[in-house]
Amino acid sequence: MRDLVKLVCTSCGDENYHTDKNKKTKPERLEFKKYCPRERKYTIHKEKK
Repeated sequence: MRDLVKLVCTSCGDENYHTDKNKKTKPERLEFKKYCPRERKYTIHKEKK
């Protein structure tokens, strides 16, 4: 049930992080505030489809 997903920075577009999620309990896209090494600050990272 758990799928591997990529997290993409919304400001620069880099794929910085990978994580897994349970599709049954979280059908919507994931969104985290994580550190972007290119921008050197915390930005919102969303799940890539």
